[in-house]
Amino acid sequence: MQDKNTQKQAFWFTAINYAGILIGLISTVFIYPYDKEFLGIVKYVDAATQVMFPILVFGGAQALIHFYPELSEKNQQKLFKYGMVTILGLSVLLFVGLLVGQLVFTSGKKYEYLFFAFPTAVALAFVELFKRQATNLQKLAVPTFYERIIPKLALPLIFILLLSGMINVIDGLIAFILAYFILLALLSFYLFRIYKIDFSFDFKPLFSEIPKKQYYNYSFFSFIGSLGSFLAFRIDALMIPQFLSFEDNGTYAIGLSLASAIAVPATGMFAIYAPLVSKFIKENKMRELGKKYIEIATLLLFIGAILYSCVVLGIDDFLHLMPTYDKLVDSIPVIMILGVNVVINMATGFNSEIISYSKYFKFNVLSVSLLAILNIGLNFYFLSSTNLGMLGVAYASLISMLIFNAVKLVFIYKKFGLLPFNSNYFKLIGLILLVSLMVAFIPSTSSYLGNLIIKVGVNITVSSMLVYKLKLVYTVNYWVDKLLKIKNE
Repeated sequence: MQDKNTQKQAFWFTAINYAGILIGLISTVFIYPYDKEFLGIVKYVDAATQVMFPILVFGGAQALIHFYPELSEKNQQKLFKYGMVTILGLSVLLFVGLLVGQLVFTSGKKYEYLFFAFPTAVALAFVELFKRQATNLQKLAVPTFYERIIPKLALPLIFILLLSGMINVIDGLIAFILAYFILLALLSFYLFRIYKIDFSFDFKPLFSEIPKKQYYNYSFFSFIGSLGSFLAFRIDALMIPQFLSFEDNGTYAIGLSLASAIAVPATGMFAIYAPLVSKFIKENKMRELGKKYIEIATLLLFIGAILYSCVVLGIDDFLHLMPTYDKLVDSIPVIMILGVNVVINMATGFNSEIISYSKYFKFNVLSVSLLAILNIGLNFYFLSSTNLGMLGVAYASLISMLIFNAVKLVFIYKKFGLLPFNSNYFKLIGLILLVSLMVAFIPSTSSYLGNLIIKVGVNITVSSMLVYKLKLVYTVNYWVDKLLKIKNE
């Protein structure tokens, strides 16, 4: 019964995530381009929020998952309450820190935006903790729905109100904050309806069962990992406005959002195969792990490369069909560069998962820290010493991700003797490059829709048929053969 419930929760978790992504993409294409400056401000506030909220949680959410199973029921509740107390205490300290910082950094509108980020970070910290507790209770679908859908619906609604002149920028930011508190209120109501807690805040019994030093060591390690991940993957939105403008930040955010859509299939794939990776490592089945590593990396290379080649061949024609073309066209170079970034990340397979579920899991923090230092350093160089602007930020991200994945691949090869490559992998790269180059020379028509259908259609059809005939991707042949067999029967 528990397995059935877990599968049901996993299904809804995946479906809700995809729904959130779809809402975000529609908003990115049809709504956000009409006010890229406000989008840039929102992304700046959101980025500041993402820096603050790991500080407030301080690894408490991860610790809740890690220590929960080994505790008595009474101490499980105390662990959850200790996470809440930690957030409240650190919120006070952070707010005092922001006030002190205002005395030092007296000039600039950008610092004032941090005070919009602070309440959002407090709400998000509690959301993260409550969501983890819901995970412990095997009740993840509803919290995921609230977390993924409410902000995705709120932001386009705020944009519509702003564009219609009903609210101003400050009102829009306040509404953005309120959306997160509505999310927190709904999640709190849901969680405390199914999970009752008392109001005893004596934590001595908790730390008699878990040594305090062990708790804080784990929490600190988790905190460093969370903060490092932000600095590695999302620092761009904080740095661009410091050197360029909020409008440039909005343009970059649109490009990043559209490029990231290529990675949607990988997100589900990594989630599905993570337990299997963990099982193979724990049972020391390295041969089976190696086969699956190559199989999934090749499949994701196929999906990512096909999608990216379609973007390269059809993005201009596709955007010409949109009413926002003149506002989206500046994001095309960003999409092209960051799209390569996404494909590389997909094509190296589940290397992060292999490291995470092994005894070398601490290496992930080291590699993420390396990525963070590289990303910040390269961003600073390109923004301060070149005229590339936001393209420099995209190049910084690409270079950092190349080195990041190369380091992880070398590490996995040295420790496990595994690589996600075989001869078919490199044949696949050559084939997709060749087909997409040939399709690029197909003469264009006067119809944007016609060009899109012809070029993208030919690219997908020819590439897929050749991949199947040459048996380059095991999973493709397996499912196609299975479908053909069913059809023939």
